Amino acid sequence: MISASRLMLPYLILFIIINLIVFLAWQSLVRFGLNNYVLLGANGIIFLLSLFVFFIQRQALKNSNPNVFIRSIMTGMLIKMFSCVLMVLVYTLSSGNSFNKKAVFFSMLLYLVYLGVEVYSTTNLNGKRNG
Repeated sequence: MISASRLMLPYLILFIIINLIVFLAWQSLVRFGLNNYVLLGANGIIFLLSLFVFFIQRQALKNSNPNVFIRSIMTGMLIKMFSCVLMVLVYTLSSGNSFNKKAVFFSMLLYLVYLGVEVYSTTNLNGKRNG
């Protein structure tokens, strides 16, 4: 099995790249109408959720029953989806009139990017070419 630190590296690289983009393009994003703090918060939360789901899937892969791994994938998907819905709901209720729709949509795009990294890491998690 491939080491966990090697498989977590794409998550960490993506997290750093997105944070760098937000910090380097701070004024441009503000002119575009984005709330940078929402983007940074969403990036951090999705990063932590992705790592949590990664560890669930890694632990499930150690089980001899293949159904456990499938259930861990489904559980991870539900955890991330419900967490994102909860984040949007909390942000909507707490922001009031300063709700930033563009930042929420870009956060959803971040979710999709992290999903791509999750698929990449999950397919490499087992380390077998034919299994």
